[in-house]
Amino acid sequence: MILHARWQGHRRSSKPTLVWLHGFLGTLHDWLPVQQNFIDWPMLSIDLPGHGGSCAQRVSGFHELSGCINATLRHYQVHHYWLIGYSLGGRAAMHYACRAALPGLCGLVVEAGHPGLADEAQRKARYAHDALWMRRFRQLPLPVALRAWYRQPLFNELTEQQRNSLIKHRSAGNGPALAAMLQATSLSQQPNLLPELQRLTVPFSYLCGEWDNKFIQLAQQAHLPLYTIPAAGHNAHRVSPAAFSDRLTQLLRLNPGEFHALPR
Repeated sequence: MILHARWQGHRRSSKPTLVWLHGFLGTLHDWLPVQQNFIDWPMLSIDLPGHGGSCAQRVSGFHELSGCINATLRHYQVHHYWLIGYSLGGRAAMHYACRAALPGLCGLVVEAGHPGLADEAQRKARYAHDALWMRRFRQLPLPVALRAWYRQPLFNELTEQQRNSLIKHRSAGNGPALAAMLQATSLSQQPNLLPELQRLTVPFSYLCGEWDNKFIQLAQQAHLPLYTIPAAGHNAHRVSPAAFSDRLTQLLRLNPGEFHALPR
C-alpha cells in the first residue's frame, strides 16, 4: 500500500533523500517550517495512515506500516535516504530502520519517539491509557477530543494561544481514522526496539526539546545519543524550527564515525 506523500526540494541532487514522518494527529505539512532550510536536499514527506492524504488507509500494526513505507519509497524511487521522524513518526522510523529498511538507509534521526516498553505491566497500563483515547476519538467531536488531548502533562509548555492553534489546525482530521491508527500503533503494541537500535550500523541521533523532561529522562536512561533543542518542549520542530534545523544540519554533515555510539 502506497501512502500519500509529497516531493520537495532538489530533485536532481546527489544527496540522500530526507524522508519525513510526522507525529500522531499531524500531517506531512507539519515539517514545512523546518524543510524550508533544506531546499537543496531531495525530500519526501509522508502522510501516515489515518492522517492527511492517507486518512482512508489502515494498517494492522508496525509490521504493515513498515511495508507501506517500503512501498512508498519504491514508488518514488528513493534509493539513498535519511529517516527523520517525530513522536509516532519516530517510533515508525525506528521500527522501520531496525526491521524493514530497504538498502540505502544512510541515517536515522528521531525526535521524542519512544523505543518501546520492556515491562509487561507497563504495556498493559499503556493499552488501558490508549484505549481511553481511542474511545474519545471515536465518540467525541474531534475538537472536543483534541482539547482534552492537549491538556495532557506532556503539553504543559504550550500557551493557551498555541494550544488553540493546534486544536484549530488538527480539527480537519477524522476522529475514527485517528483512533484506528492509535490502536494499530499503540506503544503497548510496539516491540521494545532498544536492543536492535544498539546494533544499528547507520548514524542514529535522538532529539528532544530542553523542556521535554519525560523524553530527556527516557533517552538518558536508555543511553540514547541525545541532543537537546533549546527553548522547546515535546514538539521542538514546531516551536523552534530554526534551532531544530541548525541541529539537524550539523547531524547530516557529520561522518558516521563522529556520531555518538550506543553502548553495546
